Amino acid sequence: MIHTIIRNKPTRLFIILAGIFMVNALIAEFIGVKIFSLEKTLGWQPVSIRLFGSVYSFNLTCGVLLWPVVFVMTDIINEYYGPKGVKFLSWLTIALIAFGFLMVFGAIQTTANDWWITSKKEAGISDMNVAFNGIYGQGLGIIIASMIAFLVGQLVDVLVFHRIKKITGEKKIWLRATGSTLVSQLIDSFIVLLIAFYFYPKLVKGQGEPWPFDQLIAICIVNYIYKFIVAILLTPVIYLVHGRIERYLGHEQAAEMKKAAMQNE
Repeated sequence: MIHTIIRNKPTRLFIILAGIFMVNALIAEFIGVKIFSLEKTLGWQPVSIRLFGSVYSFNLTCGVLLWPVVFVMTDIINEYYGPKGVKFLSWLTIALIAFGFLMVFGAIQTTANDWWITSKKEAGISDMNVAFNGIYGQGLGIIIASMIAFLVGQLVDVLVFHRIKKITGEKKIWLRATGSTLVSQLIDSFIVLLIAFYFYPKLVKGQGEPWPFDQLIAICIVNYIYKFIVAILLTPVIYLVHGRIERYLGHEQAAEMKKAAMQNE
């Protein structure tokens, strides 16, 4: 049975793409707690983007380093396996993210060993347990927001991708792949911040004050500018991956899969 599964090229390709898709999504959730300066990381001076009377630069969550890969995988899977393939993986990924956070929550509740707590003092970490809990103990609002944003973004990506492909046919891969990513990332960028830092604090007591709405929108815009630029830069990667898959599957089988993907909306 397993030999039949592994030897089947479309099945093996789906497993590979699914693995890349889910691993990147999971890692992005966990490293997203760190905020970094894009300009300083590249050795540049921070830019000054003036929005709503305030000045902003590209201070981003580390999750943005991996989310573009997830959305590229979404478009590739959409191309060859259709909306059902993407939706199946999206729901599975949501379940795995929820499971991951549940396991982390359980780890936080355990009692730390005394010697481990002070094991990194020489590295400047006086309490490893506090550091562990601070890094992995993301607020429930952020977890809920990121999961909702991911799921909505995926569903929108699927919809826009197929609407464009119906109009353009097999031509203009860049338009349906990049176009669907730009639309879905726009929605994703606003949903995650609005839920986590505006609506959730308003609805749940003890979660601090909501961010000022104009500041929140400005940060959403700055984040989307980054995602817009990355989506454009990744366009050649999409063509490269398509070319590799076409050679791997063979032209006839690839064409059959793409035709079936369009019929299984």
